[in-house]
Amino acid sequence: MKRRDVPPHPRSLIKPLPFGISRPRERGGSSTAGAEFRLQGLYAITPDWAETRRLLAATEAILAAGCRILQYRNKAASDRHRQEQAVALRGLTRRFNALLIINDDVELALFAEADGVHLGEDDGELAAARERLGSAAILGATCYQSLNLARSAARAGADYLAFGSFFASFTKPLARRADTALLETVRAEIDLPLCAIGGITLDNAALLLAAGAEVLAVITALYDAADPAAATRQFIQLFEEKS
Repeated sequence: MKRRDVPPHPRSLIKPLPFGISRPRERGGSSTAGAEFRLQGLYAITPDWAETRRLLAATEAILAAGCRILQYRNKAASDRHRQEQAVALRGLTRRFNALLIINDDVELALFAEADGVHLGEDDGELAAARERLGSAAILGATCYQSLNLARSAARAGADYLAFGSFFASFTKPLARRADTALLETVRAEIDLPLCAIGGITLDNAALLLAAGAEVLAVITALYDAADPAAATRQFIQLFEEKS
């Protein structure tokens, strides 16, 4: 797939925000994006909406309210439609100085000039993604409820590790469930940002933060909220209270 002829996202413009990006603790391994900054805060993930205008309107409200990490995920759209939506979202994230991560598709990440890619267990190797996207790309890995997967992903160069589903999820009702104790176990062993996902709401988010999650990935509680901007601000307030 041919890369679009647009300028790369200027990392020099990404400020060390308290609830999106911050400087990491020192850790070993190869030179990756994780060696330059450390993800933390609210991580909005898009739903499988076909209507791009609706998707952009909700996403704009979420970013304007302070979210600085966005993952584009659409399992239902055609390749061309996903390209169109990803490029449009790239425009929004540039405007709000936010990160754009693409779910499960290295080539789409290249096409949209995204900041990185998030890979599941069956979505390809992290090392291959790093080679394709370069050392500055952000690589996320889904580890479900497995410490062994987390260890393997860390060795392979992941910049953050995602665990879940912690609660019943409308997006993935049959997803494997994880226990909050896993976050404490992983945090004691692996110095990477830990992302919690799956059924996260304003009522249960604080429990995950207390267990060691630095990033909360949210779909339904943001995009299906009566007021996505207000929901975003409430999630961000939870991080402020935790700090």
